[in-house]
Amino acid sequence: MNIEANGIRLAVEDSGGAGEPVLLIMGLGGQLIHWPADFVQGLVDAGYRVLRFDNRDAGLSTHFSAHGAPRIPWIATQAWLGRRPRVPYTLSDMARDALGVLDALGIARAHVVGLSMGAMIAQRVTLLAPERVRSLTSIMGSSGARGLMRPRQSVLRVAAGKPSTADDAVLARYYVRFLKAVASPAFPPDDAALSDVFRRTALRQKPSTGATYRQLAAILADGERAALLARIQRPTLVVHGADDPWVPPACGRDTARRIPGARFALIPDMAHDLAPVAHPEIVRRTLGELLPFLQSTPDAAA
Repeated sequence: MNIEANGIRLAVEDSGGAGEPVLLIMGLGGQLIHWPADFVQGLVDAGYRVLRFDNRDAGLSTHFSAHGAPRIPWIATQAWLGRRPRVPYTLSDMARDALGVLDALGIARAHVVGLSMGAMIAQRVTLLAPERVRSLTSIMGSSGARGLMRPRQSVLRVAAGKPSTADDAVLARYYVRFLKAVASPAFPPDDAALSDVFRRTALRQKPSTGATYRQLAAILADGERAALLARIQRPTLVVHGADDPWVPPACGRDTARRIPGARFALIPDMAHDLAPVAHPEIVRRTLGELLPFLQSTPDAAA
């Protein structure tokens, strides 16, 4: 379904049911279809109402193409110097989109679960409207503190090779290379599965470099969030892969350290690969941390 929220259109999927709602917030360039089906089903089977949506500039939600592609090196430099670079929109804007999803569905409070960039948005949701958050789960995310996010050089080299062409075959080869570069060495993804997820993604909405850069600009410009995390008073779980080469485990540890009472769960053999193609064992281990946490906080907002 499509809803209107925060002045834009957002594509939403709602599992329905009478269970406590869990709002899932996807990461950089991702679409709601990139949440693994067995991860979503695991939450549904546990009795939760699962809400997924496309962030702005992703999938079938509103795209901000008129803003063009931001100059990422300039924005990164300004952010590193502690300045406030002008960007098309901020993570706080994206957090208001997430709250708009809850508003449109008439949901007062939800467990908020974010993945990678979505984890950073989830942190912003909790800072903006703590009364709407039953619990916060930050998966493969970061506090945004300067100097933390240092991906491995091998992964940066692959990421830097993104082609400018719109040719599906060329783009598919790039995304397969990148997703393999950030995946678990112990549970490597199958090439056929990676190619299939790209095919399904392109059929729904082709990836856009400009859109990804606009989301990345919002991440880079959010340098003040780290100092604000101490204000969070909601039950918090921070989940990170022990083998994450894109957002290193130190980012997860730092996030958990900054949020009072947060619990940190380091998942063995997990990399930056819970989405879009996750090995069943990675999903099982993540749910093994997430479900007990959610079940321990049903009345947290009372």
